[in-house]
Amino acid sequence: MERVAVARGEWRDLRLPAPLLKVELTARVWSPATPTDRVVVVHDGPDYDQFAALGDFAAGIVAAGQVPPFRLVLLPAGDRLEWYAASRAYAKSLTAEILPRVAGDRPVVGIGASLGALAMLHAQRREPARFAGLFLQSGSFFQHRFDAQESGFARYQRIIRFVAAVRRASSGPAVPATLTCGLAEENLANNRSMADALRGQGYDVSFAESREGHNWTNWRDTLDPHLTTLLQRVWP
Repeated sequence: MERVAVARGEWRDLRLPAPLLKVELTARVWSPATPTDRVVVVHDGPDYDQFAALGDFAAGIVAAGQVPPFRLVLLPAGDRLEWYAASRAYAKSLTAEILPRVAGDRPVVGIGASLGALAMLHAQRREPARFAGLFLQSGSFFQHRFDAQESGFARYQRIIRFVAAVRRASSGPAVPATLTCGLAEENLANNRSMADALRGQGYDVSFAESREGHNWTNWRDTLDPHLTTLLQRVWP
């Protein structure tokens, strides 16, 4: 995943009050030299940058002219096992408090892996006008028939209920969506099922499988070409 050119830009910290969560988050934001109102928002953002080199990847595809310039907002995970597990409070804070601060009224592209992917889909289902596209890697889309081994997780039943509700829906707030998952993952079956469900509800779904497992190496290696292609679909 080498990038010869890197777009000029700058990083800054952005404080994001989140009264509904009773916290203040500090996001890392990369802005290209070219002004833009396009925004990509990332769950587990600092880890995505540290372990999957997402910041370099974003600057590379902008410099190469593969996608229009965009701002990259890396959200910290906070109380991850609570917030990202289909939490209504987190989804409301993200869509009503955080996204307006980072993107105004413009819908964003949301990125997440594992529970972060689940939380991004959960937020999009609750407030679809806030989202222009979804990039969901190895989502924790638990179902009883596939994921009994996860039943000890404190928020397992809440996730089960949300996933079941999505799968039962006859239609949905469709946007371009890319799902990726490794062939060695326990999440593979539930990701295949979710991709089929979203496609049946009108989402423009691309589903990609890799040979790796549930880890940052897999998520880094599947950024190219799949994230690039998604952004081209959202911003043609």
